[in-house]
Amino acid sequence: MKQDEIIEMAREAGLTKFVQNYDQSWAIEQFYKLVAAKEREACAKVCEDLELPFVADAIHARKNK
Repeated sequence: MKQDEIIEMAREAGLTKFVQNYDQSWAIEQFYKLVAAKEREACAKVCEDLELPFVADAIHARKNK
C-alpha cells in the first residue's frame, strides 16, 4: 500500500484530526477493517495471477467474517 492510500483510509475511518480526551477506538477499528480488506484483496489478486482461484475464493470469503 502506498502512503496516500493509507492516509485516505484513515480519513475514511474518521482519523483526520486528534482531539484530546476523545475516544477514537471506533475510528481505529474502522481503519483496521479498511486496511485488512485492502490486504485481503491484494492477496487474492496474487492468487488469481498465479492461477489459484480456489485460494482466491477462500480469501474473498474471509471478508464476510
